[in-house]
Amino acid sequence: MNDETRNDATSPADQVLDPSAEPATPEQPNSAARVSTDPADHPRNFGSDNWAGAHPEVIQALIDANVGHTPGYGGDPWTAHFHDVMQEHFGAEAQAFPVFNGTGANVLALQSALPRWAAVITAASAHINYDETGAPEKVGGLKIVAVPTADGKLTPESIASAMVGRGSEHNAQPLAVSISQSTEWGTTYRPEEIRAIADHAHANGMILHVDGSRLGNAAGFLGTDLATLTTDVGVDILSLGGTKNGLLGAEAVVVLNPEIGHGMRFLRKMNLQLSSKMRFLSAQLNALYDGQLWRTSADHANAMARHLETGLAEVAASGRVPGLELVQPVEANVVFVRMPAEVAARARQRFAFADWPLERDIVRLMCAFDTTTDDVDALIAAIAGE
Repeated sequence: MNDETRNDATSPADQVLDPSAEPATPEQPNSAARVSTDPADHPRNFGSDNWAGAHPEVIQALIDANVGHTPGYGGDPWTAHFHDVMQEHFGAEAQAFPVFNGTGANVLALQSALPRWAAVITAASAHINYDETGAPEKVGGLKIVAVPTADGKLTPESIASAMVGRGSEHNAQPLAVSISQSTEWGTTYRPEEIRAIADHAHANGMILHVDGSRLGNAAGFLGTDLATLTTDVGVDILSLGGTKNGLLGAEAVVVLNPEIGHGMRFLRKMNLQLSSKMRFLSAQLNALYDGQLWRTSADHANAMARHLETGLAEVAASGRVPGLELVQPVEANVVFVRMPAEVAARARQRFAFADWPLERDIVRLMCAFDTTTDDVDALIAAIAGE
């Protein structure tokens, strides 16, 4: 784009605010005073689990942490306690680092463990490949190698097919595998599947990273603890989720392999993920993981997804909605459905949900910790045309 073209642009990013303009008043549309706090104006829907608010226990933990003065940047007792909680979950060698968001956690985890010439093998549907605006490549300096899958899950065989250019100076070197647990398709790796991937990765000089934004949902579905899906099966580094399971806004990087991640403290600051008031991140994470809230919240969201699956399967079997089809097993808190466009449009008159961009005519219906059976039943009725 030349300078002349750029100067003619009228996008908001190119506009300069007029310093003489009158400030916003309560009558203007952009005034915060016009945002309703009536729950009826913000109905629950199925757009995403991070559309939900924060769990009341998390809000209370933030209120409790909002007391007095305490050292910043992680020198507070809430963060010290969080480290202890993470070692209880993942083992004595685990080192945990609270961060602001999932993309930041993924980039920081991978960048801290890999040299600048590294490639990361992952599923084409993975968040680091499809939903992070190229952050692992732009910010982390890493090459993402995307492997097509039918269900979002990698195997040792599919990983091997992507290990090209090893030893060649003309190619980024495959030095990491990243899997999502649960996957973006709502499928879940069993412990033995993760162990097979870890063994294959390690035998070929690669580390294994897990994007665990919904790790709690996977553990709930499988009936395991968190270590069974990570430390015990050879995972080297973990992005541990929170925001999708009831937090206001906090995630963590958990280093499980003591041989990697030595520059984490410096990279976290460099990557804009070091909170000066870290106690408010750690307080949220403690509320979720120091006890069973992570499990009860994930189990509830999973149960709502299974209830939705059962109801939609009955509608499909009845023939009332031709073309309605469940397209993936429900193994977490999400249901994928193929439905005609007119059916989706009808249901959207009452509920929000996302089109799935990776395959035509499929929508994603996401349940959260606060989804109710009444919500699910109403969505089923809307899809059925009732």
